[in-house]
Amino acid sequence: MKNKKTKNLAIFEGRKVRRVWNEKEEKWLFAVVDIIAILTESSNSQVYWRVLKKRLIDEGSNETVTKCNGLKMAAPDGKMRETDVADTETLFRLIQSVPSKKAEPIKLWLAKIGYERVQEMSDPEKALNRSRDYWQKMGRSKTWIQQRMMGQEIRNKLTDYWKNNEVSEKEEYAILTNIIHQEWSDLSVKEHKNLKKLKTQNLRDHMSDAELVFTALAELSTRQIAETMEVKGLKENKIPAKKGGRIAKNARLELEKKTGKKVVTGKNFLLQLKTKKRIG
Repeated sequence: MKNKKTKNLAIFEGRKVRRVWNEKEEKWLFAVVDIIAILTESSNSQVYWRVLKKRLIDEGSNETVTKCNGLKMAAPDGKMRETDVADTETLFRLIQSVPSKKAEPIKLWLAKIGYERVQEMSDPEKALNRSRDYWQKMGRSKTWIQQRMMGQEIRNKLTDYWKNNEVSEKEEYAILTNIIHQEWSDLSVKEHKNLKKLKTQNLRDHMSDAELVFTALAELSTRQIAETMEVKGLKENKIPAKKGGRIAKNARLELEKKTGKKVVTGKNFLLQLKTKKRIG
């Protein structure tokens, strides 16, 4: 499936459900095995799904199975692996084939997610408010939330520039992002995540206020330089990526010289939560 997609993660009663927004068809696609795992409360959802697929085909329900397309998604180990995905309508049919006390609650949940997405498309502010509420529930400060949202807006404008100037999504976005990050922080994205002892978590959700600010400065500088140079494609965009990252690096080094404190830190919000729980 080569449609442009926005990746996301949904939570049902504490269980993670991988999903992808299909922009062309304007609907969510969910990882089938994640839904199966919730319905069956089984750790072997892959096996259950294989057996269920065979049973459905034997019963003549080929259409339902064929609508579950393979798509690469992040696995628990962080690697991209192909898994079957399905839209809400197809999932409703599958849920009917799985005896489960969770059947009705998860149907209502899936319908609610679809409705929320429609609301967000007509009023983007609703999506921003939902993100703000989520971070507040996690215990984030108002200052941190403001910086995180400002940084995301800057990031979106940069990726919009890339999208409109012959940079392919996913792999090439990741290459340019890594160049910017390495330039300003002296660490690759992977090295920064390792420093914070993160696995599948979003690095930006575990950045300090200062790390967020310098990431935003690097990406803002990159976009403005790219617009001035009018670069196109991956190769040309590497130049403003390095220059933008270097601007943020120089500012970081100057701040570190004045304060005697390192901007890049190994602290993450998971550790902060554990500390709060021990104190509490």
